[in-house]
Amino acid sequence: MTEDEVLAEFRASEALLEGHFKLSSGRHSAHYLQCARVLMDPMRASRLAAALAAKLPRELRSAIDTVVSPAMGGVIIGHEMGRALGKEAMFLERPDGTFGFRRGFGLKVGEKVIVVEDVVTTGLSSKEAMKAIADAGGEVLALVSIVDRSSGGVSFDVPYHSLVDINFPTYDQDDMPAALAAVPVTKPGSRK
Repeated sequence: MTEDEVLAEFRASEALLEGHFKLSSGRHSAHYLQCARVLMDPMRASRLAAALAAKLPRELRSAIDTVVSPAMGGVIIGHEMGRALGKEAMFLERPDGTFGFRRGFGLKVGEKVIVVEDVVTTGLSSKEAMKAIADAGGEVLALVSIVDRSSGGVSFDVPYHSLVDINFPTYDQDDMPAALAAVPVTKPGSRK
């Protein structure tokens, strides 16, 4: 799937939004990718996950035992990645502010895991998820996401693969352009 095809999926589902958005990372942007909208169509979610799985090196695909995603954003794409890879998929939650396994989910010591996200901007949630997996005894082999919004500004201790790199500018509260600051802010993400 090409970058244009991925963006066409976002446009077709009205998931590429414009305005003033406060992202889950705390940064501000004039653009927001509402992955929940793009993933609400099961066939579209399946296509995106299959395309993302196809980007992974064969050796990595064969080494994966389990797919783990951080809730909320990664749950649907993580489930679809599990389907595409033929692996079980589970998710981490933050009932007390820190990622952990619930609902009977857990890992065996040494279990090989791929972390699946919808969007990576600062990488903070991904790193928190990887720590929770390591604390549970798992070994993270790689991180994957539909969208990389980091503009190359984030690195991980494992390989990172995304379906598309989108470089919409993001801003700290104190360095926003005046035109963006003048637009009422919306916080559409899963963390309020």
